[in-house]
Amino acid sequence: MTQSNYFSLKFIRKDSSKENDKLTFLDQTKLPIEENYIQTNSYERIAQAIEKLEIRGAPLIGIAAAYALALAVKSHTNNVQDKFDLALKRLSETRPTAVNLFFALNTMKDHFLNLDNPNNAYESLLNKAKEIHRKDEEYCSKIGKNGLAIFKKKSTVLTHCNTGKLATGGDGTAFNVIKTAFENDLVNFVYANETRPLLQGLRLTAFELEKCGIPFALQTDSSAAFLMKQNKIDLVVTGADRIALNGDSANKIGTYNLALLSYHHNIPFYIAAPSTTFDRTIASGNEIEIEFRNKSELVSVYNTPVASENYDVFNPAFDITPSHLITGIITEEGLFNFPYNFPK
Repeated sequence: MTQSNYFSLKFIRKDSSKENDKLTFLDQTKLPIEENYIQTNSYERIAQAIEKLEIRGAPLIGIAAAYALALAVKSHTNNVQDKFDLALKRLSETRPTAVNLFFALNTMKDHFLNLDNPNNAYESLLNKAKEIHRKDEEYCSKIGKNGLAIFKKKSTVLTHCNTGKLATGGDGTAFNVIKTAFENDLVNFVYANETRPLLQGLRLTAFELEKCGIPFALQTDSSAAFLMKQNKIDLVVTGADRIALNGDSANKIGTYNLALLSYHHNIPFYIAAPSTTFDRTIASGNEIEIEFRNKSELVSVYNTPVASENYDVFNPAFDITPSHLITGIITEEGLFNFPYNFPK
């Protein structure tokens, strides 16, 4: 079974000239009510899209930022270094937690600095961005196949947030584990957490599960414990935005709750992520910077107030799951079980 014809992000060259080159992306804030695609050749517009979550998902924001850096120098043959540095600084300030963003930016920076003629950088940077995109697509495919190892029987799966095509360059990480297992008759049913406060599960994961024809039900985030107590969940699979060397993992707020519940109920809890999500500069999750979002995202729904703007709000976008609560981490390189010994 294949997904319907939609895409999260695509670079489009309409003719042989670079003048009309644009990045086209699906505005995820409008889903599932409206499939609205936006075209731009502005790195600033792409930076805004990342900040506003029009483009979201750790691998995907890295890919988008790579294309943005290329577009930043498209029309320039003088002072290219200044233009590149300005765009690099702007994009690095968009979101702090997902390491894939900084992996992509640093890869593009290293490529730029090694160019023989920076004043003709555009085509070379564009090809590097396409390479980053293509590699993530390959990683997603391998993660899906490697994830088959976690299924011991036909299972009911619980997932959190969105980790599919809308979050990556391919068919997803945790979502693609579920999708590939479903295609191999290893998934019976999926429960998707709504993922408050921005409802990525309710709006995006449900959108993708429906597109793939996978049987599912939505639930409030606080329903997971009740489901587990009734023995209705066989395993949990989520994504990650940054993974430390010891396996501590940052992911969408609410993931730590699921890991604790899974541990209590003796349910396997897995994370699926590409190697680009590993931060090899940090020893543990204590060193991961957590992004805090505007309180309006909690006290409003689709710009409609549901509580007073005068209230104080605690609104972290992510939490950190300690490695001992994670049964295994699925990457394009294989399935790694706790205690972790990741490839260098």
